[in-house]
Amino acid sequence: MEVHLIDGTYELFRYHFALPSHLTADGQEVGATRGVAGSMLMLLEDGATHVGIATDHIIPSFRNELYGPYKDGSGIEPELLTQFPLIEELLDALGFVVFPMIEYEADDALGAAAGIAAADDRVERVLICTPDKDLGQCVGGKVFQLDRRKGMVSGVDEVKEKFGVPPESIADYLGLVGDTADGFPGLPGWGAKSAAAVLARYGHLEDIPRDPADWDVTVRSAAKLGATLRDHFDDALLFRLIATIQTDGVPTMTDVDELRWTGPKPELAEVAKRFDAENLVERAERLAARLS
Repeated sequence: MEVHLIDGTYELFRYHFALPSHLTADGQEVGATRGVAGSMLMLLEDGATHVGIATDHIIPSFRNELYGPYKDGSGIEPELLTQFPLIEELLDALGFVVFPMIEYEADDALGAAAGIAAADDRVERVLICTPDKDLGQCVGGKVFQLDRRKGMVSGVDEVKEKFGVPPESIADYLGLVGDTADGFPGLPGWGAKSAAAVLARYGHLEDIPRDPADWDVTVRSAAKLGATLRDHFDDALLFRLIATIQTDGVPTMTDVDELRWTGPKPELAEVAKRFDAENLVERAERLAARLS
């Protein structure tokens, strides 16, 4: 059994910028919503059987309480923001399991669901479908990361090759270099090369010697970087916490059997009509007919 876990928020952004606008008769923008729904059916058409889709039901999460400047959705175009509830409604009508996150984020749902799926002896591979670097920390064992747009599957070796550190050090890495997409800066002067070199040797922030003279790796401007780490260590820990995928208590599923796609719901025709997406009905019904 193979499990596909989809970052629905990422997909909504991707299709918003990839597809032309599509307005319904009442002026509602639905272009990205239709695009994501069609892409999920394509996943089934390509052979996927167990699919879970995580979405950000609201943008702010517990991380905004930890760090004020963290992303809050204020810069999202209204035409995109209004589609957040629409995609959940349409995907649910299509028969997909959706994890709408409120306190947590879609990334947390993906990590939590991946852990549950990987623990099932029947599951051979779990594919977290997003290019988001945060999710690299969840890779390992049965869990892989899939960039569907590029068709690229990443395991432990690929994460190491891309970032210079293993999955277990990704959150520490982001704690040093920051993540502009998520709105936290990292530490001044620490870049990808310096963070990778130090963490490849020491693994975690707490294990980096406080005195750079004790580092047994060669890093440019080590003395300055070491001083910055000492002076801003609490910031680095905070940014690492923000970058850490939370899995405990995240509401997703209890069993992978819940993710098996068994066909659309009766209300699909009505929902699809409102979204000018009647073609989805025929595709979903054709897929469901294969199951019988």
